[in-house]
Amino acid sequence: MPSILEYKCPNCQGRIVFDPNAQQLQCEHCGTQFALDDLKAYNEALILPYEENMQWQGTDGNVYAEKESSHLSVYTCQSCGGEIIQEETNIASSCPFCGNPVINTGKVSGSLRPDLIIPFKYDKLQAKEALRKRASVSGLVPEVFRREDHLDEVRGVYVPFWLYDTNASAAVRYRGVQSETKEQGSEKITEKKHFLLVREGELTFEGVPVHASTKMDDVLMESIEPYDLSEAVEFNTGYLSGYLANRYDIDASQCEERANERIRNSTTEAFEKTAEDYEDVEAESSAIFLERSRVRYALLPVWLLLTDWKGEKHLFAMNGQTGKVVGELPLDEGAYRKKLISLGIIIGAVIYLIMWLLSR
Repeated sequence: MPSILEYKCPNCQGRIVFDPNAQQLQCEHCGTQFALDDLKAYNEALILPYEENMQWQGTDGNVYAEKESSHLSVYTCQSCGGEIIQEETNIASSCPFCGNPVINTGKVSGSLRPDLIIPFKYDKLQAKEALRKRASVSGLVPEVFRREDHLDEVRGVYVPFWLYDTNASAAVRYRGVQSETKEQGSEKITEKKHFLLVREGELTFEGVPVHASTKMDDVLMESIEPYDLSEAVEFNTGYLSGYLANRYDIDASQCEERANERIRNSTTEAFEKTAEDYEDVEAESSAIFLERSRVRYALLPVWLLLTDWKGEKHLFAMNGQTGKVVGELPLDEGAYRKKLISLGIIIGAVIYLIMWLLSR
């Protein structure tokens, strides 16, 4: 417990001193006075019931069984190092992540077996149509993005994800304000009341996803979320037939920080909603304690289209379960200039017509 000299004003965080005239503690900054017992009770209430602990247990995945992996091969990109798992009969000639050639480096061995997989619900024709519609939204997209031979390059890839399950106990101490304005004669007086808000509770998280491939962009993968994990099934190599699978290259322990960040953001958002009746809500202290946590390894379906336009790579992705499409489209500068010229001619004609009408 800190000494009185170490206490800060609950209202403004100013230094607290003893006022001998009032026989109370007083803030040097805002002048608010406090009884000693009240200030002690306030600081005791700030003490959290437990220390933060956001540690995770390891994955339950196993090594691929020999009988399962006998017909699977690993293809490695010589440019970006991406490893692709697929059937021997479905030979990849180019990397879906960078477009460079890939070579067969042998049978699958020592690869962690996924716990779950969400099978593709959208086929290649549907993926091509979705990408065609996206490219047709603007007349300023290069023609190459609408050509059939280009859309044929779309690839179905199972992307590796770690799924984090846990029960999160959270404790937060907020400082909140409620204001009331009253009129006294010709003056308006605003009275502010400061409150210590104590919030504690539990939230259950199931399947918080963090992708486990350095070849995939964080923003791109999060943009095509969410996935409906209720449709996930036990992994079987049969689901890989006709598709590629990216081998994970980021361990579950390396993804814990991102999982914790998402859990913390969701917890903070949920708790802050309970303080919507207050102004200037600010957290004084907080802690999250994870219990019964586990990590699972899953493969989730993504349709990818990689395009090189004027020396720049453009990667488009579609959620293979929901059909959600994301990705930036390049601008056809020639078409853009033509549109600007046409727009300028139209605006000029309208202005000329208005001036002519006003001069009559």
